[in-house]
Amino acid sequence: MTDAASARATRALLGLLAVELVAFTFLGHNFLSIANGFEVVRASVEVGLLALALTAVIATGGIDLSVGSLLGLCAVVFGWLAREAGLAVPVAAACAVLAGTLGGLLNGWLVTSLRLPPLIVTLGTYSLYRGLAEAATGGVANYTGFPDGFLGLGQGTFLGGVPAQLPLLAAAFLFFWALVHRSVVGRGLEAIGYAPEAARHAGVPVGARLRLVYVLSGTVAGVASLVYVARLGQAKADAGTGFELLAITAVVLGGTSIFGGRASVVGTLVGLFVLALLQNGLRLADQPAELAGVLTGMLLLLALALSRERKAS
Repeated sequence: MTDAASARATRALLGLLAVELVAFTFLGHNFLSIANGFEVVRASVEVGLLALALTAVIATGGIDLSVGSLLGLCAVVFGWLAREAGLAVPVAAACAVLAGTLGGLLNGWLVTSLRLPPLIVTLGTYSLYRGLAEAATGGVANYTGFPDGFLGLGQGTFLGGVPAQLPLLAAAFLFFWALVHRSVVGRGLEAIGYAPEAARHAGVPVGARLRLVYVLSGTVAGVASLVYVARLGQAKADAGTGFELLAITAVVLGGTSIFGGRASVVGTLVGLFVLALLQNGLRLADQPAELAGVLTGMLLLLALALSRERKAS
């Protein structure tokens, strides 16, 4: 995406964010407060991590529908190792992140080595990873009783209420911003999204770049699973259900083209908070929970239509 187009998309999202702030200030209860703002951030970190990783994936013209399921599988891996196998929490956490990395590596291998469409590959692994999580738990096991030191990652605060997981989201934002917008790798990702064969002829290692973004996506899903478990204090097979839709919506809303070739990490972050404020505001306004899903779907369809229009222009 050109700098001018990216700036326009971000300004439009900031305008929508302002509308939400004004509307829910009047409609919601205690919406415009520092405590609620911190709560919005706390509840957004897992989806935000996934969305930042998906920005790099979608920039290549790919997709990863498996991130929510992989988060659930990694949460179960962590919970079982920490509570049933008796491993130390840091070791169990490292194994959970490794499980995410391996899941991303499988996606990347299927896409690059077998030349399978990313949509089909990750739709398959979406079911595979969730199925493995459910098989491991029998669909009912729920791991709890984690130590306070670990729970502090998701429930703790510092500096008078700032969520403990916010620095992790900030670090991920800086990493993916530098990767996508300030590195040779990022230029290669967008080139692949525009025209993979042309990028290959220009010397871009297409296979290696694609494997990289899927491995990063899986690794981030593993990290997000730890934040999720720490925030809720439990690990079960349905962790991360629906997160892939929210993450993809945030990415596309932020101006990254679903067809590849254009990306905006800043836009992804703004899109994330548009969705987070929408969900939080509707809840505080005592609106049905289903309405958030309806409006999120409408926003995704609108963003897809605008993305197609920009591609055609």
